[in-house]
Formats: sequence, structure tokens, C-alpha cells
Amino acid sequence: MKTTRWARELSRLEAGHRPDKSGWSEIVREAPDHVLREAADRVRQSKHRGGRVGYIVDRNVNYTNACSAECTFCAFHRREGSEDVYVLSFDDIFRKVDETIRAGGSGILFQGGLNPRIPLSWHLELLSKLKSTFKAYLHCYSPPEIWHLSQISGTSPREVLARLRDAGLDSMPGGGAEILVESVRARRTRKCTVPQWIAVTKEAHRLDIVTTATMVLGLGESWSDRLDHLEEIRRIQAETAGIAAFIPWTFQAGNTILGQEIRQPIGETEYLRWLATSRLYLDNVPHVQVSRVTQGLAVASQGLTWGANDIGSVMMEENVVRAAGAHHDITEPSLIRAIQEAGFVPCTRNGGFVPLVDYEKGLLVSPSTLPAGPRPVIG
Repeated sequence: MKTTRWARELSRLEAGHRPDKSGWSEIVREAPDHVLREAADRVRQSKHRGGRVGYIVDRNVNYTNACSAECTFCAFHRREGSEDVYVLSFDDIFRKVDETIRAGGSGILFQGGLNPRIPLSWHLELLSKLKSTFKAYLHCYSPPEIWHLSQISGTSPREVLARLRDAGLDSMPGGGAEILVESVRARRTRKCTVPQWIAVTKEAHRLDIVTTATMVLGLGESWSDRLDHLEEIRRIQAETAGIAAFIPWTFQAGNTILGQEIRQPIGETEYLRWLATSRLYLDNVPHVQVSRVTQGLAVASQGLTWGANDIGSVMMEENVVRAAGAHHDITEPSLIRAIQEAGFVPCTRNGGFVPLVDYEKGLLVSPSTLPAGPRPVIG
């Protein structure tokens, strides 16, 4: 029987020979679901033995919703001068962080709109005070925010990152990537360009600031665009080795301008196939996270057998995706239970994907029972 091209390409990939773009297209389009899932799961097992699945208890503190980017896929942003525009006070932020730490959270995710009225000095003072007061792990900002701060402060992205690091920044989320193809990006946002996103990410790595990287599926991009995005991430990692995890998620259409144009959402199977493709393609990125926040816990649990070794966050607060109508609130015990029922071992981590509490050999102790505050790193 004649071997199909997708089977030949996948076999070559598993033997250590990377397909060209047309070969990847064959795999993505033609490989049966179970074959793609099993191939990605083998990669996960080779990189993460023992069935450990990471997660974090944190809070996404969105410090402002004023944003000059006005992305057509975002329901969260507000124009300056709108009635419901806001900037959180330091007192409000401190209260949110204190609540998170007391609830057993291991870090803070800190992101906001591109607000020209908030100077770099505000961010430096905030991080310094947060770090000295709580000693919390600070996983903050994103490449578009760094580029924006560089522009309004008249300093280079490297200088902005260095000053934020010295003030307390521990790692940087890789948000704002969407699809790293300029023809797609230019239609959807006024954020930083693809080269600018890449430049900021590389500068972070040169300063020993670990980052993640993301991809948003469903913005009207082609499958070829998605493969180009994965190639950009792989090239960055080959040069800097600073990306801890890759996180694909799906466009949430509710209350967005783009949602009026794109009425067919990305389905569960398509998402899982691209999750698996991400694991196969990004052989040099250690972790792949399934997006529980956009997919819900049931699909996220499935994703653990499609190549993902991380299930994201309990997330005590999240406003950006929620504004678009995605509501997938969970408790830590329910997340732990879902990981166990899928046949894996829960492992808490921080925003830099460093493990904190490992549930070895079925010995399960909820992180919520541990004392509040920083926890010792295990492993």
C-alpha cells in the first residue's frame, strides 16, 4: 500500500528530520485526529516524564482599560475619555495582591492597556513596592506594553526592560502576539509590529527575563499564517532559548468588532489539532499550555493528551477574555481533580514555569493548605 505524504512527513519528523512548510501543511490538514494526538503525546512524554501537569494559582491584575491600540478583537479596551475608563490606584492593586497571596496564590500576572497617561516611573514605583511588600513573583507586562513604554518614555525597549527587572519584574508574559504575520496583524490592531514584538522578546531574553509566547487562533488568518507564526516562535527560541512555554488560545468574539465579521468560532477539534501541532513544531520550547480560560476545563483536560503539559491558572481574576463573554471560573480543588481524573499528577508552579509543589506518587496536598507567602522551589 502506498504511504501517504502526511504519514511520510510525520515519520520523518519523529526520526528527527523537520518537514518543510508544505510538509507541515500535509500533516496539519491530512493526519487523522488520533494520529496527530498520539504523536504530540509522545513528544510530551519524552519531555515531561512522570505525568506531571503544571498549573498556577494567580490573579490577572489589569491595571487600566484605556488603550490606544483599539484591537478589533478586544472587548476590554476603552478609549481615553470614556465613562468607564479606569486606572487602578496603588491601594486597589495592593488589596488585590494581598488577597491573592492570602488565598495561596504563587504570583501575580500584571497587564493592562496601552495608556499614554501612565508613565514608566509609575510602573517602576509599583513593582518596587509590590516586591518589597509581598515578595510575590511578578509575571508582568507583554511585548506591546514594553514597546509602548519605550515610545512614551523615549528610552529603548532594552532600557525599559532592565529598569523593570531591577524594580522587581521576574518574567514576562508573551501576550500581544496574536498572529505574527504582518498582513494579518495590520488588519486587526495598532499594537507593535511583528518585528517590534520579536525585538522586545529577544531583548528580554538577553536580560535573562524568561517569557512565554502565545498565538490566537480565529482572527481570519490562514493555516499558512499559523505555521509562519510557529516558525517565528521557533526561530526566536533557537536564538535565545528564553521562551518557557507556548500558549495557543482562541479568539473570543463576544462584544468585539471582529466578532461581527467572523461568526464561525474555532471548534474544539480544530483547537486541539493546533495544540498538538504546536507541540510537534516547537520541539525547542519546553512547555505547551492548553488554554483553560478560553476552552473550559473539559476541553483543557483533553488537551493534556494532545501534547500539553500545563493547564494554566486557577486565576482569581481575569477581565480581558471575560469581557468577550468567556466565563470559565474554577476552584483549585476542581482543577486538581480534573488533572487527576485525566491520569496526570498536579504540580504547582510560578509564572516562570518553575515547579513549586510536586504531587509525587499520588500524595496530594492542596497548595491552599500551605502557609501564605512564597514557597520553596522543589526540584
